[in-house]
Amino acid sequence: MSYTLIGAPVSLYTGKVRGYLRWKNVPFREEMATREVYKRTILPRVGWSVIPVVIHEDGSEDGVTLQDTTEIIDHVEQAEPGPSVYPDTVRQHLAALILELFGDEWLVIPAMHYRWAYNRDFAHREFGAMQNPHLPAQEQWDAAEKAVAFFSGSIRGLGVNPDSVAAIEDAYEAFLAVFDAHLAEHDFLFGSRPSIGDFGFLGPLYAHLLRDPESGALMRRIAPRVADWAERCHAPQHALTGDFLPDDEIPSGVTALLRQFAAQQLPVLMDTASALEDWGKANPDEVEIPRILGFHKAKIGRGASVVETDRAIIPYPLWMLQRVTDYLCGLTGEDRAEAEELLRSIGAQQLIDFQLPFRLARPHFKLSRAG
Repeated sequence: MSYTLIGAPVSLYTGKVRGYLRWKNVPFREEMATREVYKRTILPRVGWSVIPVVIHEDGSEDGVTLQDTTEIIDHVEQAEPGPSVYPDTVRQHLAALILELFGDEWLVIPAMHYRWAYNRDFAHREFGAMQNPHLPAQEQWDAAEKAVAFFSGSIRGLGVNPDSVAAIEDAYEAFLAVFDAHLAEHDFLFGSRPSIGDFGFLGPLYAHLLRDPESGALMRRIAPRVADWAERCHAPQHALTGDFLPDDEIPSGVTALLRQFAAQQLPVLMDTASALEDWGKANPDEVEIPRILGFHKAKIGRGASVVETDRAIIPYPLWMLQRVTDYLCGLTGEDRAEAEELLRSIGAQQLIDFQLPFRLARPHFKLSRAG
């Protein structure tokens, strides 16, 4: 049995999956997501234009098609032997789930900002080479203009606006400082083995912020250990090795990162849940959930640099938050008490009794109300 990863070097979430598959040491080949591959493979299997896509050739006629990075990783974790990226202990497991969410759905903000503010020409060439590798360079560039306009224009939906740029850059550099200090003592977030939280960080930090030249130079200058971590996590030298810290230890640096999640991303998630509840009441017969539920005022940044700016209400991160709340709901007794104590210590006590207005699922690769 083997896997085919359809994606591209320029793709944030492809970087996450590629690093995981390399560490998991499973056989896979990578196929560039050209226009032809979109038409021939992605659209027929998934139904809309998105990467990465993984096909697990499991012996069935068409194999298993996987699209979301978290679902890809969870599928491989179940299908393949070897150490897991999910810690066995309560506090580390909970923290890893939260940090995957933080990486996937919040660090995407600086990842997209730095790409289109400082690395636009580089990204434009990369998109051209991905889509039409058979064309000369100028024709690649011309053909990529529509995709570049779409992705560069989408940053406003993430809250990247002229009034929020300084706050985004300040918060990102503060994140780098904390993570870099942590990596002076530990190879990864929870010891010498990468976790699902590490791979959540990997997409934005490697595929955009390190690989893109201008932001990569910034990372190497102010957070060299983070740059080294990203390279190791993306192409590890010793697959399937390492251990999580004993006694369910949460290092102080990880606690600081969790506090950034609670201060910066959690309020936006709570606002999004309220908007989803309103949408559900207004659309009781609708199953598929729109990718955007409108716009709201969201706070971006940290401490004194925080600004309020327009941001799209994006419901998808709530599906990942549901993984956190599901894990909490499955805990009892001392395990539950330890999890609650961790949430209080990072300022995320809102999650202790939080429930989404209804369950979310992803049938046919689209976010939906669970049936």
